[in-house]
Amino acid sequence: MAAKSTLHSSSPATSSLLSCKSDLVHPRKTQLGFAPRILSKPIRWESCSGIREQSQGKVRQRGRLFTVRCTAEGIERGMLMGGGRGGIEEAATAEALDIPERFKVVALMACVMCLCNADRVVMSVTVVPLASKFGWSTSFLGIVQSSFLWGYIFSSVIGGALVDRYGGKNVMAWGVALWSLATLLTPWAANHSTVALLAVRAFFGLAEGVALPSMSTLSSRWFPSHERASAVGISMAGFHLGNVIGLLLTPIMLSTIGISGPFILFSSLGLLWLTRWANGVTSDPRDSPFVSKSELRLIRAGKTDSPADDGQFPPLRLLLSKAPSWAIIFANITNNWGYFVLLSWMPVYFNSVFKVNLKQAAWFSAVPWGTMAVSGYVAGALSDSLIKAGYSLTLVRKIMQSIGFIGPGVALLCLNYAKTPVTAAAIMTIALSLSSFSQAGFLLNMQDIAPRYAGFLHGIANSAGTLAAIISTIGTGYFVQWLGSFQAFLTVTAGLYFVTAIFWNLYATGERVF
Repeated sequence: MAAKSTLHSSSPATSSLLSCKSDLVHPRKTQLGFAPRILSKPIRWESCSGIREQSQGKVRQRGRLFTVRCTAEGIERGMLMGGGRGGIEEAATAEALDIPERFKVVALMACVMCLCNADRVVMSVTVVPLASKFGWSTSFLGIVQSSFLWGYIFSSVIGGALVDRYGGKNVMAWGVALWSLATLLTPWAANHSTVALLAVRAFFGLAEGVALPSMSTLSSRWFPSHERASAVGISMAGFHLGNVIGLLLTPIMLSTIGISGPFILFSSLGLLWLTRWANGVTSDPRDSPFVSKSELRLIRAGKTDSPADDGQFPPLRLLLSKAPSWAIIFANITNNWGYFVLLSWMPVYFNSVFKVNLKQAAWFSAVPWGTMAVSGYVAGALSDSLIKAGYSLTLVRKIMQSIGFIGPGVALLCLNYAKTPVTAAAIMTIALSLSSFSQAGFLLNMQDIAPRYAGFLHGIANSAGTLAAIISTIGTGYFVQWLGSFQAFLTVTAGLYFVTAIFWNLYATGERVF
């Protein structure tokens, strides 16, 4: 073996140094672990006897301490002499088990989206005992339900512009802090006056309006294009699970603690989440101290866009001058129309149509949202698979959105013929599961056509969708009061799904427009 070694000996009371140089193999760090690499640069081996303490990068065996200093990427790793192969394998295993930072970010986003929707749905359940307590009519109940949207409609555009300017991390943090405060104040406002309740709910909506633009922009920054649909699918899975958690926990807490119980719980969880978010996430992976070089290369290499903030306000007239923008806006209108009708009125629907009690209604309402969480991730994974297989982005977005609108439209028409709560829950499950495919349609398309102004465009579309949600939420109450049936409004909603699906397939595109 061509190797040089020099041995320095000393008395047993002192340590000895073994220094050897090799030009054969030098381990280097990769994303999966360590791989051999031929180098001419030597490795320095140091050993000391009589040392009993162990530290990072050092391994002890039979009273000796060995250290390997590797120059590749500035890594220092311990290697077990005599059992050196095992030391390398252990280091490789530990490295392979490291969770990429982008996965931690999407996990935190899924958690906050879960809280976002759980905070919303609490009111959909507590409104039933509140209506009995204060003697609200069905039409006024719709006004209370829609008060959340009064603030939401304004913050969507402003929040989207703020996200583009200041980054998703900061805007999301302020949103969570403010809506958690509003959630905490809701039971106090309800006992104080109706006006106070409506004001607090509007403030709650104002704070929550930044959540979706922040999530969408963060996903585009932290994930390459071929992983973005899956990332959004995971985040929105948390969003839909928030419905399940809110619908199941709220009736239990109402019966044990009282009306204030669920509001205190979810506001506390929001503030707890905020402590982790503030210290562990950045708006851009290039600014994060926790992202490895290999992961950052993966994120940047997979991107087809390079958003840049020039400090100018997004051009509203330009964004509204193109048909693909209107395809997104109309899709958001239709999606929010159907979504908020089901979100706000599902417990009331089961309670009034099938005469089930509040706890049973919550269970029947929770099942569809739970399956929607799963189907949303499936839609994202399927979308990414089609893109990797070579299908055009435009075709994939159209396929996903068509499933997301035509499927729920057909299901809502079938809901008019449901005779039992089990049948109705099954049909609603199908409707909501298929509607989640929209997440891989218009929700991602904003980043496709306008990567620089995606937050602002999301805000515009979300504001238009919120206006539609207000009309549909209040309109459902009046339809039920005047006609005594949900059927007419479900038919109108189905028709809207079909018309928008046609418009989407005519004008949507996956190409960059702005």
